[in-house]
Amino acid sequence: MDPAALLDLLGNENRRRILRLLARKPCYVTEISEYLGVSPKAVIDHLRKLEAAGLIESRVDDQRRKYFSIARNLRLEVNVSPYGFGTKSAYPASRTLDMSRCRHLTIELSSSDEAAELAELAREVRRLEELSNELSMAQRWVQGRLTEAMDAVSEQVREGSAIGTREEGEARFYAEVLSALAGGAKSVESISRRVDAAPDLVERALDEFADHGIAEHTDGAWRIAD
Repeated sequence: MDPAALLDLLGNENRRRILRLLARKPCYVTEISEYLGVSPKAVIDHLRKLEAAGLIESRVDDQRRKYFSIARNLRLEVNVSPYGFGTKSAYPASRTLDMSRCRHLTIELSSSDEAAELAELAREVRRLEELSNELSMAQRWVQGRLTEAMDAVSEQVREGSAIGTREEGEARFYAEVLSALAGGAKSVESISRRVDAAPDLVERALDEFADHGIAEHTDGAWRIAD
């Protein structure tokens, strides 16, 4: 599901409360209605939207009672900075993912075979909770350093030490274009989508970067100059 649409869906407090309840146990409509203090009809409407988004699923028991439960793990990230706003959703990676390929992370993972007993499982949960907290802290650190770097780029553009003096708003735009380029966008169209600006404005910024040796256009693709 589109992350922005998912964010809109979860903007409703009752839908968030439903997910918190279902994270504890599967429930049927009457239970959810009593928990929320709203009518079953309203609950059914929320459940339909959550199910259509793939967040929950349902099953019918022997008494023909319909139970709802969380369908899968999902992480939703929201990034707000002076240089942009974005959302990103991600599902858990496969257990076979080789974390050694992540150049910026050094993580010690234990084998699932070692977690045969309850005590070891508890220790594994504790280790993973600590890892989750550390990764969250690392994400916050990276976001802060990224904003500082973007501020520095914007300041250099504004002061004219890089490509000529620009107003603050235009300087931020140039910083966003450079960030999109550094992030792997290689065409005017892809950069335009990332920075939400007209292609001709993006192309003008890229041409100026190229004139000053900051970016280059080779083999039909834009990239940061060596």
